[in-house]
Amino acid sequence: MASDPHTQPVSHLAANAPERRIKLNFDSRILLMTLLISLPGAVIAELFLWLGNHSSELKWTVTLFIVLAWMIGSSMLHAQVIRPLQTLSNMVAAIREEDFSFRLRSGGREDSLADLIYEINSLAMRLQQQKVSAVEATALLKKVMMEIDVAVFTFDQQQRLRIVNRAGEQLMGRIAPRMLGLTAEELGLQEFLQSPGPQTVQMTFPGKHGRWAVSHTSFRENGVPHELLIISDLSRALREEERQAWQRLIRVLGHELNNSLAPIKSIAGTLGSLTTRATLPEDVAQDMQQGLRVIENRVESLNRFMQAYTRLARMPAPTRNRVEVGPLIERAASLERRLPVKTLAGPHVIIEADADQIEQLIINLIRNAVDASLDPSLKHPGAVEIGWRTNARSVEIFIRDEGPGLLNSDNLFVPFFTTKHGGSGIGLILSRQIAEAHGGVLQLANRHDRTGCEAVVALPLTYDSALG
Repeated sequence: MASDPHTQPVSHLAANAPERRIKLNFDSRILLMTLLISLPGAVIAELFLWLGNHSSELKWTVTLFIVLAWMIGSSMLHAQVIRPLQTLSNMVAAIREEDFSFRLRSGGREDSLADLIYEINSLAMRLQQQKVSAVEATALLKKVMMEIDVAVFTFDQQQRLRIVNRAGEQLMGRIAPRMLGLTAEELGLQEFLQSPGPQTVQMTFPGKHGRWAVSHTSFRENGVPHELLIISDLSRALREEERQAWQRLIRVLGHELNNSLAPIKSIAGTLGSLTTRATLPEDVAQDMQQGLRVIENRVESLNRFMQAYTRLARMPAPTRNRVEVGPLIERAASLERRLPVKTLAGPHVIIEADADQIEQLIINLIRNAVDASLDPSLKHPGAVEIGWRTNARSVEIFIRDEGPGLLNSDNLFVPFFTTKHGGSGIGLILSRQIAEAHGGVLQLANRHDRTGCEAVVALPLTYDSALG
């Protein structure tokens, strides 16, 4: 019968199949080699024993001892090779698991194995030092990132928030556990991640309003790409430059005005004395006296005006002491006599601050609130209330009025700008300067529940204790 050309005999396939070699592991090979090394000596000893003229009992007894000695010697040699390798394997495994506390003992020998043990111990010590340094550097980096006054956000590939620092919490008005895992779109930060480069924006975030420098960059962590978003507040730096500029201006104006006003006042007084002694018509004398009094009054007003601004420009640094917030607020509220100021009870809080400066700040804000509540455009005077609340890092003092509200918030902190008759335009500037000198902020905004304004002073909470 003709055979199928596509089939081959089984014997032919078996002949072409590769030979399978028996593979022994390292331990078995070492044991086999130790047995083979001592095998020739044992065979020769057996030949001499069995070819000699000895009794059968002696031959079998010696043969048994030779076999036992052969097996025991091979096992001991096997152990001398395998056990150090097993110990080294355990050491390397501990290093792989980042446990660098294990050390090997060389037994005081000076050989290749002792050299290997020394090098592995040195490697473990070096890796341990590097791990400690890395942990300390990471802890320092986290500490710095948490303490810097720059908002830092880290997003993963899905644009979900993974890391946020304390400034980022304040900017978004939420604590980190409530933000981690949210997407950039949910946080309102997606447009910044999509911008091609650094930018400067005027924007209101949930926690703050101001001018911000925004930049972002990419980095990799464990090979996975991440996005780093940095938002820094430019408002305080710009305000500091602005404050220094108008302080210099005030000093120059004060110097020039004082040089001019002093002789004007002196000459006006001299002319007034001469007018009383001179024989002038009655109507002329009255006009002269009235004109000179106007000049003196305006000189006095300008002097008071410049003294107020000079005091603002030379405001000393705060002298910090432990201050209880509640009594300070109640004392400042009691000084206002035009309208009753309602004090809302708050928690017992102690802060480190200059009591005189903080009291002056509160008095200024209460005065502004009462002025707004007594605005002539209102049918009935509004109410004014003051209170305080705390969060994890600050105490917030709020003053609410029922006035017409803020019509133009852009000029609130502009020097010399005021909407009140007879105002000097320094009250809010002085208040903000006091707040920032204490590491806090002052914000004003229209109320949402009704017409009126709410001023909020946030001061850092260094002491938070329940009293009484």
